[in-house]
This record gives sequence, structure tokens and C-alpha cells, in this order.
Amino acid sequence: MTTAVVSVEPPAPLVRGCTSTAASSASTSSSHRVPPPRGRRGAGAIRASPASGRTEGAGELPTPLLPNARRRRLDPLWHGGGFSLGVDLGDARTGLAIGRGITLPRPLTVLKLRGQKLELTLLDVARQQEADELIIGLPVSADGRETPQSNKVRSVVGRLSVQAAERFVAGHGLHSWMGLRVYLQDEHGTSIDALDYMISRGVKKSARDVKSDAYAAAMILKRYFTSEGQGAKIVLPKQSELQDKLILQSRQDADI
Repeated sequence: MTTAVVSVEPPAPLVRGCTSTAASSASTSSSHRVPPPRGRRGAGAIRASPASGRTEGAGELPTPLLPNARRRRLDPLWHGGGFSLGVDLGDARTGLAIGRGITLPRPLTVLKLRGQKLELTLLDVARQQEADELIIGLPVSADGRETPQSNKVRSVVGRLSVQAAERFVAGHGLHSWMGLRVYLQDEHGTSIDALDYMISRGVKKSARDVKSDAYAAAMILKRYFTSEGQGAKIVLPKQSELQDKLILQSRQDADI
């Protein structure tokens, strides 16, 4: 499998309400290993579910299932939660970015994978980066309506959620796959934002195609943080026992 890895300079402080993102230069690698996480222990994962699962807004959820950005806004004294892994899903390439809302998100890598290999790699990267939530971009039109591409993304998100739940149920260690939640975030316009940001950062035209997906993922994360998680919708498993496990593990993870 081949990926392009994006490395960046130290991120700038996150400014609420602006349209730029974090990160800088990129390089290409033949493995899917990504830069090491910055501070905080590893989080594992359980899971959210697919197109066949339930999608709910943050306001309808039990506290342990709220997006980290939302919880931090509701309770400024809450310092739990791990990193957030931003995902820009594409037909051939998937961009990833990482952030915690303190500084601007930074691009990580571009995965040139599909199907189960992509889904398993996303879970592995989340673990490596100590992320406890995936913020996955949902393609919508300018008027907010879903598109044919939206259905493809929901299908991937569904399989991803189920695989993570099955890994936990299969007994893969308490500290692996603990409390990983999956959210969908409106990504309309983030590709244009990514291009504008790369131009403003002086990224050469020849390098933009290599880096654009990772920068788009960073823009998805930035939108999530600047909106304080209010637009993120969790994808829950249909099975009530998996929902209960997800709540329990998310609560335990947040309390550590």
C-alpha cells in the first residue's frame, strides 16, 4: 500500500471563527506510519455505526457520547478526551489530519487505500495518534442536501463502525479500541478552503495535489472545532448492547 505522508511545522494557536487550518510542508512515504502523537496516552476504540445505524445530533446524546469539542464548551473544567482524527474520504485517496482544538489541526497523511484495508488502517492510525473520535467529512451540496457521494461515505462509515465494535467485542484488550466514536461533519467547501490555505502558505502548485486531501481533512477538523462540535453527528450501532458498551467505554476513557 502506498501513502503520502504530510509533515508540518508546529501548529499555530487555533483562532475561533477563521477559515484557515494548520500544517505546512509534506513529504511522500511508502508506509502508512504517521507522525507520533503530541502528548496524551493512547485511546482505543469501540464504535459507531453505518448507513444502517442511527445518526444523532450532539444535543440528543448522553454526555459520554458528545463530541469532545462540545463537551469542552459545555464544561470548561473538563480536560478529558483524546485527539480528534479528521478524515476526508475519497474514491482513490483519503486525507487524514489530527488536532485537539488547542492549536490548528495539522495534516498527517494521504492514504491510497480502499475497502477493508482503508478501514483497518484508519483504526490503526487513530490508535497510534491517541484519538478517541473520528471526524469524517460528509459531502453535501451548497443548500445542505446530501449527494450520491454522501451515500458512499455513509457506507464506509457504517462498515468502519461495525469493524471497530466487533474488534472490541472480540476481546482485543481493554486499552486497545476503547471508546472510539465516529461522527459525520459537513465538509462542503473544505476542498476550496484547503487550496486557499495551501496557496497562502506558499505550497508549490506541483505539491498541492499530493497534499490537498490531508489539508482538506485539516479543514474538516477546523470547522468541527470552531463550531464547537455542534454540527457533528454521531453514527451509532443499531444493536443496543453495542450502544451501551460505547457509552460505558467512552465514560471510562474520559475519566482517565
